[in-house]
Amino acid sequence: MIIVTGGAGFIGSALVGHLNSKGITNILVVDNLGSTEKWQNLVGKEIIDYVHKDVFIERIRNEDFNYKVSGVIHLGACSSTTERDADYMISNNFHYSKDLARWAIARNYRFIYASSAATYGDGSQGFSDDTDSLKDLRPLNVYGYSKQLFDLWAQDSRNFDKIVGLKFFNVYGPNEDHKGDMKSVVNKGFEQIRETGELTLFKSHREDYADGEQKRDFIYVKDCVSLIAELLKSKAIHGLFNLGTGDARSFKDLGLAIFEAMGLEPNIRYVDMPEHLQDKYQYYTEAKMDKLADISHKLHLTSLEEGVSDYVKNYLLTGDRL
Repeated sequence: MIIVTGGAGFIGSALVGHLNSKGITNILVVDNLGSTEKWQNLVGKEIIDYVHKDVFIERIRNEDFNYKVSGVIHLGACSSTTERDADYMISNNFHYSKDLARWAIARNYRFIYASSAATYGDGSQGFSDDTDSLKDLRPLNVYGYSKQLFDLWAQDSRNFDKIVGLKFFNVYGPNEDHKGDMKSVVNKGFEQIRETGELTLFKSHREDYADGEQKRDFIYVKDCVSLIAELLKSKAIHGLFNLGTGDARSFKDLGLAIFEAMGLEPNIRYVDMPEHLQDKYQYYTEAKMDKLADISHKLHLTSLEEGVSDYVKNYLLTGDRL
């Protein structure tokens, strides 16, 4: 059995679909469906069961989970970068993850978990996934801090020689409709252009960046799940790794790619960034991919233009899911 927490979510459901395409169906999905539309991401997927995240962790904590497990892929988390309830975020993202990791490590199960590029804060310390620099990072929001806490725990407990952590950069692609305001700029931009004919992007509030030239390392979800599947097989690989393309691109580039995929002339308007975001905004992120080079070089990393085109034409315009 492979356990995928967050398995009905954005990356999790894409991973379940990718594993299914490889003939793997013995998958337990752990999530919190609630009253959201996340359940639709599981339609057509082959899994053996679904368990609510709270029921699952209680069974783990009570030693009441007696199935043969080959791997745990822990993607479940509150991923809202604007969430302000720090107690909830740390309980959900840090303590939950610690208990699950301890359980998996004690049984020698393959354990792969999602960290985040949000741990890098404003980027002034660079974007190296060398664990020696972990304590120097200063996240800008409690989401990034909750992820950093777990990274630090893994380092301090010397568990990076047993587990794999992935610092996801800006992931976009199918199956993210349920994420609301946390959807990618591709998804939100597509909807905005379809409704108004224009795309609004934030103005820059720094002299060294022109409007629309703020940059991110945008990575297509299909590339992410392909790499996770490789890591699931490559059991000799352990440690903390960046997961991006290694090529920062501007939001203007992203916007132009959306218009191109929709067959429309570009129409971009720049608006002021809300004040509450201005001191928490990352102007530049770019994954240093040296540590994962041996695996990532074996895979085709989709260019921004290719990924946006596929997402828009084959999913957003059709309403299909991955």
